[in-house]
Amino acid sequence: MHTSHLLALFLASTLSTLSHAADSPPQTEKISLWANHAPIGDGSFQTADPTITVHHPSHPNGTAVVICPGGGYGGLVTGPEGHGIATWLNAHNITGVVLEYRLPHGHPFIPLLDAQRAIRIVRSHAKDWALLPNRIGICGFSAGGHLASTAGTHFDSGDLNSSDPIAQFSSRPDFLILIYPVITLGDKGHQGSKVNLLGPNPSPELVDLFSNQKQITDKTPPTFLAHALDDRVVPPENSLWFYQTLQEKKLPAKYLELPTGGHGLNGYRGPSWDAWQTQSLIWLADSNLIPQADASIQSPK
Repeated sequence: MHTSHLLALFLASTLSTLSHAADSPPQTEKISLWANHAPIGDGSFQTADPTITVHHPSHPNGTAVVICPGGGYGGLVTGPEGHGIATWLNAHNITGVVLEYRLPHGHPFIPLLDAQRAIRIVRSHAKDWALLPNRIGICGFSAGGHLASTAGTHFDSGDLNSSDPIAQFSSRPDFLILIYPVITLGDKGHQGSKVNLLGPNPSPELVDLFSNQKQITDKTPPTFLAHALDDRVVPPENSLWFYQTLQEKKLPAKYLELPTGGHGLNGYRGPSWDAWQTQSLIWLADSNLIPQADASIQSPK
């Protein structure tokens, strides 16, 4: 057999293998944030093992989203507000990273420390996971939206002198996607989330620190928000106030007012649920955070 024919057979085989690999289902991996030595925020530590589950798309486009499920800081809705979101993101070539953060039990910095660590870990793996380190965002729902907005208003650029290589990376997310989020811990906030996060008798200073519409600076990332006007659990003023403050500071933001759906948007289905997904992808593409083509891919039902 001629050498040229052998080469042709080899190339055909290789292309077939690559094509098969490209069509294979996305892979997932679970990573421990702290290896059972998790900081509380006061200089002490606890034995706990919060994790991220990374859902890798078949054709990563360089963008990743850390996903914070809701649950009122008393539980985690990791299905529809976690792994389900990662699957949807994967369909648009976005890497989805589900964060199973620690519940605070009155230790208010615990969830934030986990979210910051998750962002640092994802950024540290940018080369390994075919990501761009300046396209690492965070998304959250309800109390998970509070956590995502906290990560977007309380961050640091990393400690280059740290002996921990993960701690050397910035914890600032490059964009926020906040869906029916708790934002304020004042009168219009969700009182159950407030008590679970801050304890029964927090100081006014602590309430203000975690009322994130008051913590926006000129370094707050671009933000997409969506909230149903008939949400009785977390009033839409939460999203509106955050959006208005971003506008006042002339920061990039989009607020999608949804006419109906309540809290959870009719159980994560229907026109309002579809609308925020469609509009957030368009916003990401218009913000040059994903390719335009990836926003137009039809999501699986």
